Amino acid sequence: MTRDIRIGFANSVGNTPLIKIESLSEATGCTILGKAEFLNPGGSVKDRAALFMVLEAEKAGTLKAGGTIVEGTAGNTGIGLALVANARGYRSVIVMPSNQSQEKIDLLRTLGAEVELTNPAPFSSPDNYYHVARKRSEEVTNSFWANQFENLSNSDAHYYTTAPEIWKQTGGELDGIVMSSGTGGTIGGVTAYLKEQNPQIATYLIDPTGSGLYSYVTTGEFKAEGNSITEGIGINRATANFNRARLNGAFQGTDQQVIEMAQYLLKHDGLFIGSSAALNAVGAVKLARKLGKGHTIATILCDGGGRYQSRMYNPEWLAEKGLTPVATGLEFIDD
Repeated sequence: MTRDIRIGFANSVGNTPLIKIESLSEATGCTILGKAEFLNPGGSVKDRAALFMVLEAEKAGTLKAGGTIVEGTAGNTGIGLALVANARGYRSVIVMPSNQSQEKIDLLRTLGAEVELTNPAPFSSPDNYYHVARKRSEEVTNSFWANQFENLSNSDAHYYTTAPEIWKQTGGELDGIVMSSGTGGTIGGVTAYLKEQNPQIATYLIDPTGSGLYSYVTTGEFKAEGNSITEGIGINRATANFNRARLNGAFQGTDQQVIEMAQYLLKHDGLFIGSSAALNAVGAVKLARKLGKGHTIATILCDGGGRYQSRMYNPEWLAEKGLTPVATGLEFIDD
């Protein structure tokens, strides 16, 4: 009998299944596939970036024995880093905005991370969590600032693991892929790799309101309007990781579409997903409609819904935000 044993946390990251989302496939006439990143050991796609950034820092000597990993994050990267830190003998300090879900804040503390919450502030402010994290790393002896937005080990994780997995799992039969962007790591690494395999693959961004990336991709200028309940995605600048992305275009999705899609997939497919994954699924339907029937479309199911249960799956919270789901089909997605 052949044994199949993975050694430790590091070897448990990746090789997630590619799931055919049957309800969306039937509704669009395309094969719509979701990369089930919520099945990583830390529960999200960010496990890949966290592991790569730590391993590369060790190789470069910027993270030494007994050191402290410091990062500013909306939560999921921090969770991945805290787990990697525990597995490899480091301390973790995580700075995050106070408006992120309580589930992620509580989980980080449960994992042993030192969590510092900051008031939400624009990137231009020194009080923005990104700048606070950088400052904390300068104050802590023997520390490593992961800097996920500009650290290219982030997108390398997806260039060397996520994208090759998708290519292999589809047998190279892939017509399009769509996803949202926060740090730009996933979209940068995945689209760069897939375009090298087949330049004809349609690569698209799906961006929430309140982010400037949709405008940047479609017009070349950053212009953000409104805001969004989505966490960890949407930004108003081009990061080093995002600049690796090779894109054909972009779509925009609304909070109402995110909530409707999350409820739709839970009811029809048994998929319990977070806000960015729901937005990605909205993007997959938009891309399927753009390309037409008979195409194969992939997207990223970034994390599960358990980290957002008190918000996007809470009827009272949704009613307060004016986001109560009412759709019976996919009529909430415009063409």
